[in-house]
Amino acid sequence: MHDGIVIGEGVVLDARPASFVSRALAALLDLAALALVGIALLVVVAMQDVAFDEQWAAVASVVAAVLVMVVVPVTVETLSRGRSLGKLVTGLRVVRDDGGPVRFRHAFVRALVGVGELWLTFGSVALVTSLSNSRGKRLGDLLAGTYVIRVRGGRGWSVPLAMPPELAGWARTADIRRLPDGVALAARQFLDRAPRLAPASRAGLADELAGRIEPFVAPGPPPGTPAEAFLHAVLHERRDRELERGRVEQERAEARAVTLHRLPYAIPDPPR
Repeated sequence: MHDGIVIGEGVVLDARPASFVSRALAALLDLAALALVGIALLVVVAMQDVAFDEQWAAVASVVAAVLVMVVVPVTVETLSRGRSLGKLVTGLRVVRDDGGPVRFRHAFVRALVGVGELWLTFGSVALVTSLSNSRGKRLGDLLAGTYVIRVRGGRGWSVPLAMPPELAGWARTADIRRLPDGVALAARQFLDRAPRLAPASRAGLADELAGRIEPFVAPGPPPGTPAEAFLHAVLHERRDRELERGRVEQERAEARAVTLHRLPYAIPDPPR
């Protein structure tokens, strides 16, 4: 069972789209959580015992609506890398089309579009769009380039990525740009299924995928490099680079946390 963080190129999960029932259940749980947040905001305002005129009451209601419908969902989805409370309970995650983790831009677009397709239309637009899409995408997913996948119960890859020794030096210095949505995931799925394919189909698919990826890698691989080895090298190197970026970001976050907890304002405590 894999329930870890999804990193670039979908290297942890098989990225199976979530079913409509599980997405609906997650949405209901998220809605319940947001309703509790809204009630809590109203209670806090009521406890202040402040008299609002009609104009300020309207402003307060707009601010509360923005917090509940946009700010809270965007914050939760960004910090959790696509796992709101409802998705955490149901074992789902929002990922990019290439299987990588969502970021602020994706979460913001999803939440902003969700105001119209989820809140103002009571989910009817999202329902129709989701049922008409093979990946169950709602309108916000289509615009953000994301979709919801199953995490809990997903199988790992049966064929691990392996760096060909003859390509290790080239891969370390190559400039590998972000691949178009879906291409890296398609290449990873091909490598996982390659041993079960007929030799002719295997060679043809490898050449096709290598041709789609090669324009995003500079310089190109050494002459005579097999297409399948090229795919292994690119995906392996991208995975390692993203893992390294994640490690560096985690260390920076830990360093900031230590600084913030020092009193006062990062000034060392006086000696006793």
